[in-house]
Amino acid sequence: MISVLDRVAALAIADELGHVFAASFDDGDAEHFATDQLPTHADRDDFKLVAAWKENVVGFAYGFTGKRGQWWSDRVAEAIGPELTAEWIGGHFEVVELAVLPEARRQGIGTELMQELMRDLPNPRALLTTYADDRPAPRLYRRLGWQLLVPDLGWGSALYGLDRGVP
Repeated sequence: MISVLDRVAALAIADELGHVFAASFDDGDAEHFATDQLPTHADRDDFKLVAAWKENVVGFAYGFTGKRGQWWSDRVAEAIGPELTAEWIGGHFEVVELAVLPEARRQGIGTELMQELMRDLPNPRALLTTYADDRPAPRLYRRLGWQLLVPDLGWGSALYGLDRGVP
């Protein structure tokens, strides 16, 4: 089951989300995620988190409206140059995390999470960074229609964009 959580609901299960985050990434820090990263991002415009449940949370994805002056948007803008920055940075939906427990992968959960995360957003474009090499995450994004904008931003991450066709 996939559910959409607002700020209050997401923060209420921050520890559980932190566990999923830490289990999903080699360098994932559950405490930092639950006490710093998630609360900071939950205060951003248009914050949206979707969670996949079995008995407990097995995966989640979230993002918000990105703009210049935010760390990620500014870091990406410096790496991609003025033309792409003007087209993509600012007012975009920034996909921050997609995390699925290792034992729950290859069941379509990531696809469901991303489809629900992108549903009914006001943003005309969306951006995310992911691995620059060939792993399941970049393949998932390409299957869902994301286009590779920059193969390597200089720190081992690729930039993907999605033109949502929303005016």
